Amino acid sequence: MKIHQLTPDEALDSLNSGADGLSQSEARRRLHEYGPNQIDTVKGEPLGWVFIREFIHFFALILWLAAGLAFFAESRQPGGGMDTLGYAILGVIVINGLFSFWQQFRAERAIAALRKLLPQYVKALRDGKIGLILAADLTPGDVILLQEGDNVPADCRLLEAFSLRVNNATVTGESLPKARDAQPCAEEDLLHGRNTLLAGTSIVSGDGRAVVFATGMHTEFGKIAHLTQTARAATSPLQQEIVRLSRIVALLALSLGLVFFLIGQGMGLSFWENFIFAIGIIVANVPEGLLPTVTLSLAMATQRMAKRNALIRHLPSVEALGSATVICTDKTGTLTENRMVASSLYLDGQILTPIAVKRQRELARVYRRFFEDALLCHNLKETVAAGKARLLGDPMEVALVSMAKACLGENISYPKINEVPFDTDRKRLSTVHQTPGGPVLYCKGALEMLLPLCSRVQTGVDVTPLTPEVRKAYTHALEDMARDGLRVLAFAWRELEEGHEAAQVERELILCGLVGLEDPPRPEVKDAIAKCREAGIKVIMVTGDHPHTALAIGRQIGQIQAEKPVVITGEQLRKLSEIQLRLALDAPDIIFARVGADQKMRIVSALKKKKQVVAVTGDGVNDAPALKMADIGIAMGVTGTDVAKEAADMILLDDNFASIVAAIEEGRAVYDNIRKFLSYILTSNIPEVVPYLAFALFKIPLPLTIIQILAVDLGTDMLPALGLGADPPAPGIMQRPPRARKERLLTVPLLLRAYLFLGLLEAAAAMAAYAFVLQAGGWDWGERLGSRDPLYLQATAACLSAIILMQIVNVFVCKSPERSVFGARLFANRLILWGVALEIALIGFIVYTPWGHVLFGTAPIAPEVWLFMLPCAVGLLVLEEGRKWMLARWNRRIAD
Repeated sequence: MKIHQLTPDEALDSLNSGADGLSQSEARRRLHEYGPNQIDTVKGEPLGWVFIREFIHFFALILWLAAGLAFFAESRQPGGGMDTLGYAILGVIVINGLFSFWQQFRAERAIAALRKLLPQYVKALRDGKIGLILAADLTPGDVILLQEGDNVPADCRLLEAFSLRVNNATVTGESLPKARDAQPCAEEDLLHGRNTLLAGTSIVSGDGRAVVFATGMHTEFGKIAHLTQTARAATSPLQQEIVRLSRIVALLALSLGLVFFLIGQGMGLSFWENFIFAIGIIVANVPEGLLPTVTLSLAMATQRMAKRNALIRHLPSVEALGSATVICTDKTGTLTENRMVASSLYLDGQILTPIAVKRQRELARVYRRFFEDALLCHNLKETVAAGKARLLGDPMEVALVSMAKACLGENISYPKINEVPFDTDRKRLSTVHQTPGGPVLYCKGALEMLLPLCSRVQTGVDVTPLTPEVRKAYTHALEDMARDGLRVLAFAWRELEEGHEAAQVERELILCGLVGLEDPPRPEVKDAIAKCREAGIKVIMVTGDHPHTALAIGRQIGQIQAEKPVVITGEQLRKLSEIQLRLALDAPDIIFARVGADQKMRIVSALKKKKQVVAVTGDGVNDAPALKMADIGIAMGVTGTDVAKEAADMILLDDNFASIVAAIEEGRAVYDNIRKFLSYILTSNIPEVVPYLAFALFKIPLPLTIIQILAVDLGTDMLPALGLGADPPAPGIMQRPPRARKERLLTVPLLLRAYLFLGLLEAAAAMAAYAFVLQAGGWDWGERLGSRDPLYLQATAACLSAIILMQIVNVFVCKSPERSVFGARLFANRLILWGVALEIALIGFIVYTPWGHVLFGTAPIAPEVWLFMLPCAVGLLVLEEGRKWMLARWNRRIAD
C-alpha cells in the first residue's frame, strides 16, 4: 500500500520513525544516505562554449571562409583592397556574435528559482524536542510541524490536522485550496491524496503535524525540476530557416565562383588570376549585412512587443510566435483572474447576483442572517501591510467576506465565542457569535452535509418548515451552479440559548441560501480567443483543475463551441496510446483536465509530432517543463512563478491572454519583414557582382571597388533594411491562417525577383552610369586607367551612386511583393525615411567630400550624371509596378 493509504501509525512504522521524530544520530545517518533536501543542479553548457557557438554557426562559418579567401586573395595580389574586405567581414562576425550572445544567452536559473520556493527553516521533532532546522537537513522519517502561512518543505504525510487547507496551484494547477486531514484515503494518485502535503505548496489555513516521506529530487517537486532540466529547448522555425538560408547562400556563392572559374579557364586566364577572380565572385555573393540585419530586426521587434506587454527573452521566439498554430493554455491565472469571487446567490428559490443585491438594499435587509453568515463564519486573520488591512487565509472565505460587506453596506463584528472546526469528513464549519440578540450559530459547508441538520428554511423574513420540495429545489439549484463551473457552499444558522453545549449546537438549523464562487475569466480573453480562431490558431486548455470547472470556463470564453467537446482527464490520458492521443488532438474543441507536469509535456510532444508549431502558456511550477519543450513558452509576468519565467521564451508583463494575440500579430509581421529586407539585400548583390564580371571578362577598369561594395552592404543598405524589418503588420495579417511549417523564408520566386529582375535592373543602371561617365571623359575601349585617375574615380563614383539611387527606390518597392507602392502608406515607416535620408547623406559624403574621396576612392560627378541615372530609377519603379499589376490580374483570373 502507498503511504497515503496507511493509517498515521502505519505510515510512521513504514518509515521506521515514531511520534517523537527521529534521533539526531539517525537523522544524520539518513541525511548521508538520501542526501540533502534540495534540488540537484544539472551541469549546464559551459559559458565559454555558449559564447564560442555564436561565432561558429553555419552562416558565421560562411563569413569566416569569405574573410579567409579575401586575405588569401590579397596575399596573391597585394593592393587590391581585398584585405579591407576581410577585416570588414571579421568586424561583422565579431559585432554580431557579441550582440547575439548578449541578447540570446539564457543562464539556466530555473533550478535556483525552484529552490527559492522552498522554506529555509522548518520546525521539526528530533529526540522528542521541537527545534528549528534547515529545510535542506530534512530527511525521510522526520516529523515536522506546519501552520498557516508556511511553505511545505518536502513531501509529507499528515499525522494530525486541524482545519488545515493547502494551496496546490503551483504544483498541480488546482485553483481552489484543498482541505487536508490525517485519515487514510483510497485515492490511488498520491498527488490528490487528502492526507498528503507536497513540497512547494503552501498552508492556507489551519495547522498540523506530518511525517516526511520524500525529500529533494524524490519529491513531486523534484520530479518537475528533473523534467525541466531534461526537456530539450526547441529550435525555432526561424533558426531552422536561417540555417537553410545560409546553406543556399553558400551554395549559390560557391556555384557562381565555380562557373566563372571555368569561364575564366576557357578564356585563357592564368590559374592564379582565375582563382582570385573566382574568390572575388564568391565573396561578393555573400551578403555580409544579412546576419546583423536579421539580429537587429529581431531585437527591434522585441522592443515593439515589450510595448505591447510581451517581453521576449530569446530573439528567434519573436518569429516563432507568429508561426504558432496551436496555443496550449493553462486556466488558472492565465484565462482566469486567479482570485475567487462570489458570483451567484440562491435565496428563497431565486438566483441573484451580488450586484443585484447591492442595488436593492432591501434584499440585504430581508436576508440579513445569510449575509451575516457569509461575513462571520470563517477562520481568516486580519493583518496590516503598507497601512492597509488585509485578510489572510482561504481565498473562498476572503471572497465571501468581501461579498457580504458589499451587500450589507457595513462591517459587522460580533465576537466569536465558540467554533466547531472544518474537516474533510464533516465538510462544514460552524462558528458561534455573541450578537445583540444573544448567541447565534452560523454554519457553512457542502449542501449534502447541511441538509440533514436543517429542519427549517428562510423564506424572506419568515422561517418555514423545510419540505421535501424545498430540499429538491436546493439540490437542483446546486446542480445548475455546479454545471456552470461554480464552487457551491450552503449556509444555515440558528439562535442559541445562553450556556449552550458545544456538542449539541449543529441541529435544528435554518437553511438560508447558497453561494456560487468562481475564479472569473479575464474580461478580455473572450475577444482574444475569437481572434485566435479567426487567425487559424487552435486554443487548447490544459489544466490541473476539475473537468467541470474547465469546461464551464471554456464555454464562457468561447474556446468551446461544440455541443459535445472532447474532455480528457489525466487518468484517461494515461490510458491513451501515442496514436490515440494524436487522433484525439484532431478534435476541434478539446480540453485536458487534472493533468500533471509530465502529461503536459506529452501533449506538447504529440502536437509537435503532428507538425504543429506549439505555444504553451502557464504560470506554475507544474507548467515549466512544457514551457521549455514548446516551440515558444509563454509565462505570466505578474502571477507566474520564477520557475515558469525562467523556462519560458516570452513573458506576458500584464498576465493578459489578449497580449498573446498582439504578440502573434507582431511575430507574423517579423517573418514578412525578414522576407522584405531579404529581397532588398539580395537585390544589391547582382549590381555588386556584375561590375566584377565585366572587369574580368571584358578587360575594362574595375567599375566598383571592394571598399565601395562594403559601403553598400554595411553602410547605405543597413538602415533601410532595418526599416523594412520594422514595418507595421500588413492589413488582414490576422485574418489569414498561420504559415505552413514547410513554407520557406527564401523561396524561388523571391530569388528570381531579387536576382533576375530587380538585381539585373540595378546592375544595368550601374553599368550604364559607369559607361556614361567614361564615354563623356573620352575613354577608349582597352585603355588602362590608373586607380587614382580622376576619370576612373568619377566613373566608379557614378556606378556606386547609381546602385544607391536604385536601392532608394527598391526599399519602397520591397515593402510588398504584391501590393502596389501607391497603395501602401509610403511615409508611415519613419525608420525607412531615416534610412533613405542616411543613404542620401552617405552618397553625398562619399562623392562630394575630401574625406569621402580618400576613404572610398571617388571623385565628384557632374549634375548631368544624376539626370542620366534618374530615368533608370523611375524605370525600376514602373517595371516593378507593372509586374505587380500583372501578378494581381493573374491571381484574380485564377480566383475566378
